[in-house]
Amino acid sequence: MLLTNFITGTLTSFVLIGILQSQAASDQVDFVRDVRPIFEKHCYACHGEAKQKSGLRLDIKSEAFQGGDGYGAIVVPGNVDESPLIELVTSDDEDSRMPPDGDSLSPAEIATLTRWVEQNAVWPDGVDLFELEDRLDHWSFKPLADAVAPAVNDTAWPRSDLDRFVLGRLEEKGLRAAPPADPRVWLRRVTIDLTGLPPTPAEVKSFLLAVENDDAAYEAAVDRLLQSPRYGERWAQHWLDVVRYADTHGFEVNTERPHAWVYRDYVIDAFNHDTPYDRFIREQIVGDAVGQNAATGFLITASVLLPGQIGKDEPSKRLARQDSIDEIVVNISQTFLGLSVECARCHDHKFDPISQRDYYAMQAFVSGVEYADRELDPTDAKSRRREVAKLKLELTDLHSQLARFTPLAGSNITRPAINARLNTDRFSPVRTDRVRFTINATNKLEPCLDELEIFDTDGRNVALASSGALVTSSGDRTEANRHELRFLHDGQYGNSRSWMSNQAGQGWVEVEFPAVAEIERVVWGRDREGKYSDRLAIEYTIEVADPKVPASSVQWTQVADSSDRAALESGDAKASAEFSIDDLAADDALRATELQGRRKQVEEQITRLTEIPLGFAGKFRTPDEIHLLLRGDPEQPAELVPPAVLTSFSSISLAADAPEQQRRKVLADWITDPENPLTARVMVNRIWQGHFGMGIVETASDFGRMGTKPTHPELLDWMAQQFMDSGWSVKHMHRMIVLSATYRQSSQFDQDAFATDADGRLLWRFPTRRLDAETIRDAMLLASGRLNFKMGGRGFNLFNQRGGLSGFTPVESFSGDGLRRMIYAHKVRRERDAVFGAFDCPDGGQSTARRIESTTPIQALNLFNSRFTLEQSAAFATRVKTELNSDGLDAQIRSAYQIALNRAATAEEISDAMPVVRDHGLQSLCRALFNSNEFLFLP
Repeated sequence: MLLTNFITGTLTSFVLIGILQSQAASDQVDFVRDVRPIFEKHCYACHGEAKQKSGLRLDIKSEAFQGGDGYGAIVVPGNVDESPLIELVTSDDEDSRMPPDGDSLSPAEIATLTRWVEQNAVWPDGVDLFELEDRLDHWSFKPLADAVAPAVNDTAWPRSDLDRFVLGRLEEKGLRAAPPADPRVWLRRVTIDLTGLPPTPAEVKSFLLAVENDDAAYEAAVDRLLQSPRYGERWAQHWLDVVRYADTHGFEVNTERPHAWVYRDYVIDAFNHDTPYDRFIREQIVGDAVGQNAATGFLITASVLLPGQIGKDEPSKRLARQDSIDEIVVNISQTFLGLSVECARCHDHKFDPISQRDYYAMQAFVSGVEYADRELDPTDAKSRRREVAKLKLELTDLHSQLARFTPLAGSNITRPAINARLNTDRFSPVRTDRVRFTINATNKLEPCLDELEIFDTDGRNVALASSGALVTSSGDRTEANRHELRFLHDGQYGNSRSWMSNQAGQGWVEVEFPAVAEIERVVWGRDREGKYSDRLAIEYTIEVADPKVPASSVQWTQVADSSDRAALESGDAKASAEFSIDDLAADDALRATELQGRRKQVEEQITRLTEIPLGFAGKFRTPDEIHLLLRGDPEQPAELVPPAVLTSFSSISLAADAPEQQRRKVLADWITDPENPLTARVMVNRIWQGHFGMGIVETASDFGRMGTKPTHPELLDWMAQQFMDSGWSVKHMHRMIVLSATYRQSSQFDQDAFATDADGRLLWRFPTRRLDAETIRDAMLLASGRLNFKMGGRGFNLFNQRGGLSGFTPVESFSGDGLRRMIYAHKVRRERDAVFGAFDCPDGGQSTARRIESTTPIQALNLFNSRFTLEQSAAFATRVKTELNSDGLDAQIRSAYQIALNRAATAEEISDAMPVVRDHGLQSLCRALFNSNEFLFLP
């Protein structure tokens, strides 16, 4: 019986164990059987192949576990509480619960997902419905191909391998190249292309004579044009379009950047000197380390909100800082690499192999860059400051010596009138430890003092803060870093460091010395730099305290006031008035004249030395810590991210505490590394675009997967290699292109070729195009004989204001600097030139990789009726008459055609023009030529 019971019990146990094992097996969640159907039913519509809302994709294992925007991994294997997936499908908040359309998961489906996570979220490899495309499998991300020019049937046409690559594609399509352009047409084309100006009649004549005897005249012409300073001005404009150069900050404030132009001048100079492109890149990223301080203006060309222009709350400041660093990353990535790295600010790039972490690692390279002016020559600036300090000591001594000629206050002698720059109140020596300056009236608004100086009998200024003096006031109107009480005695002059009262027409300031002093003179001014004359004290008293009386019951004694000063004549506030030499004895007059002469010399030297050259080229400081920001939100920082280049291209990285300048050096070295597959390709494509109107890759700043494919990929790689082999010479690439048979083609139309290649991308003819805005304006000035070739410096005005949000009044008539090339205009962001802005001239708001040509009625109206056109037409006519020294209408018409169009007028054109010139004047013909297609289009 016992044995029977034992056997029965054992069998029962085995049965129970089997049942439990079977239950356990049925509780094991299988991804393909149990989980994927839930995802397919509820999730794939928003998080599958076609759409990935919030950056989340759930149909591919590698993408799903990576997570989406605003959080890390969607699933933490084995941890339900830390897995956002479970939180999202179980949330009580209808706005947060997924899916969002009300089709919530059933309790059984939620239980399945929960058990799956508890069981370590097993997702076997190889069960995805399809493989994720390899984002690195893209032509521009691969190393340069070792391209060899193809064999062609027409062996007589190519002048170089460049032409063989082009002809090879044409022959593939059964096309042929257009006949060569007339030499005159080629010269006009290449001259405008390389210099942005048409050739002169003399240059045309000289070239046509030379080319009759020697084909080398083409090479000589190109060499001459590349050596011209006009070349740098032309090609700098292409570059400035890409980097968004402007002379204002943008946004609503849009205030002036008075020193931005030094970067523009640097770019012009770099092109003129054919700075190797790899060095050109380094200089713009880390020019402060290689003696090119102006070059780093590249980093901060974009719009920005500066401190004082944003909200005072910390979140607003953090967001503005993030935006400013983002603009630097945008500039670097799209300009040099042709990549839209900024798309990964909030989530991994949707198309290119760039992660969100990559984006913030790129930020870390430039997180120590501030949008600000910088001294262009720090060594020179330091030397200047030392010299200024010496001169100021001498100036103080000169003032002391001259002061003895100043009449004493209250001496029954009328003292000079008050002036805004400098006033001296001298009185008999008195011992005190405190002085009060009280203002009872001003010529306008609240009183302002740029400096209050109090001198003892030894000539020392005892009011200086650096000497321990303290200041109080009746009340202050404070503007940070401009108008503050502490600036009253800081030893620095000018309105930008001054004290302002908070009461209209009145106010007082007191200066307390650290010890009793015997004083004899108070010197003060509204603005020693002479820029401002309002807010000037015109009624005042100066009082001293009795040092023997306690401060709590201070007794004041007046030592000077404004009652004995001459009346201030209207408009004389800026005059520098002091004692009259005529009132002095002969010996005193001679000595005072000598002192005044030396003082003037010293003041001029100080002014000259304090004008330290500045450039809007960025200041560099200890880098900000960069964190990966969830959803790109500065208020949701995640892990710290050190500097590192794009991980799909290289493994270069730095420590999180790497020095600021080293960061930029490493970044520049990676970009200019010959092994970088993008840098050379991007630049030769830009050069090609400059000559043919469109690059081999149409999207010149996007070589990523969403950019267009190259029309001639082998040619692009071959040119990129030629570029690097030439020592990164941009001028070498120009020569190669403009001397090619491809470039020499005419623009002759071919109906059959057009049917095959309507856009002309295969270059079966030279693609004619309209001149850009700057070239049209410059060419008109050249034809009129008024073009001012002055280079560099502060830009001339296109508007009667140099910044702001609205209300721009255009300058209609130009003279002097206003007749310079348009690249030297002060460029107001978001505001186009009144006349030539209509010709698709970018406004500096966004990068312009390629200008799109539009045709609008306003273009014709501007070019025909504007005052600029009328004035240049009149000047053009005057020039023709003056140069010919004749009134013969036939000769004048012929000359106008040669100047404007670089060719002789036909008999029919002369016949048509004659009655117009006879009845309405030569300027009518000149105006018509400016508006002709032949003048406005590249031949």
